[in-house]
Amino acid sequence: MTRLFRSAKGMAILLVMAGLVGSASAFFLWSLDRMTGLRLENPWLLWLLPVGGYAVGLIYEFYGKPANGGNNLLIDEIHQPGAGVPRRMAPLILFATLATHLFGGSAGREGTAVQMGGGIAATVARILKLDAANVRVLLMAGVAAGFGSVFGTPVAGAVFALEVLVIGRMQYDALVPCFIAAVVADWVCHALGASHTPYHIAVASTSYHVDPLILGKVILASIAFGVAGALFASCSHRVSDLFVRFIPKAPLRPVVGGLIIIALVYAIGTRDYLGLGDWSNRSGAITLPAMFTSQEIPATAWLWKLIFTVITLSSGFKGGEVTPLFFIGAALGNVLAGPLGLPSDLLAAIGLIAIFAGATNTPLASTLLGVELFGAENSVYFAAACIVAYRFSGKTGIYSSQRPGVAKFQ
Repeated sequence: MTRLFRSAKGMAILLVMAGLVGSASAFFLWSLDRMTGLRLENPWLLWLLPVGGYAVGLIYEFYGKPANGGNNLLIDEIHQPGAGVPRRMAPLILFATLATHLFGGSAGREGTAVQMGGGIAATVARILKLDAANVRVLLMAGVAAGFGSVFGTPVAGAVFALEVLVIGRMQYDALVPCFIAAVVADWVCHALGASHTPYHIAVASTSYHVDPLILGKVILASIAFGVAGALFASCSHRVSDLFVRFIPKAPLRPVVGGLIIIALVYAIGTRDYLGLGDWSNRSGAITLPAMFTSQEIPATAWLWKLIFTVITLSSGFKGGEVTPLFFIGAALGNVLAGPLGLPSDLLAAIGLIAIFAGATNTPLASTLLGVELFGAENSVYFAAACIVAYRFSGKTGIYSSQRPGVAKFQ
């Protein structure tokens, strides 16, 4: 931790930044809920998805070129400060994500919260003319604040900001600022009325007793979660390359992506794979909370959500990958629970965090995410699942700017 953030002045800067990020997350969550409600109440908005995509593409083409790097730009700037994070990153990603969800794109919210956090942190650093070392710490704290407040998981948010930078290696120089920023941002977000989806799952063990049979089944399922995470990351990169290769003009890519999404909706006959996927106004809809109930989930639900999300984000729409990954992992866990003889809610929870661990190369943050979302009673299974998924998720992940630290297979 730099000398600045060991002083009263540094702590004041950190608290102000975290408060701003928490406020931005609260506004974002409220706005996202409104956009989702409008889309569900007005199904015809889906037909405007290509139009919305073109608007997003044009705005980023003319005004947001540096900001188009998204989370990867933040990671690069933390590794080696260069041109800096543009001030317009936060408002651009907020507008673009809300437009994506209003018209039916399949995307998440983590990318938006992290980029708003990084953008706000960078703006504060620029106003105060901080040096490169302090900018680096403040950017990491902004990432932690954004992640922790948007999911209501401050501990996981703090560790995520440290773990996501280098695969297999963490540096603790920014641990205290990241933790403080994540906790403060989450508190502000809650104080402003933001809420998060509650989950309740079966307790398979206590902290002191582990069933070897259950553990073996969890490990087996987690291999599948790791492979699914690798599949998502690989498809995201490859489909994005295809869009760039065959559609040179960036604003036209989300137009084509939007048309493909519309075609898929009518081909499979459901809109359940649009948007976040965490709630619906239709009884019996395939949603993330439904994975934790006795509702029957189609065996292909995880794959359809993967396809919808990859096309949406790879074509140029904005948002995040994490909430769709939660959906994919929970749906896959729900399907695997029957053959493995495990409670569907337990394996859905394990799938939710394990696929995140594999796709982002953050097994420790993902384990803590599981504890904060579902409680500590199944923490041994959570940890085992995240470690196994991480090991079986390939050499890279969804963030291309992550640097290799320690090889997964040695």
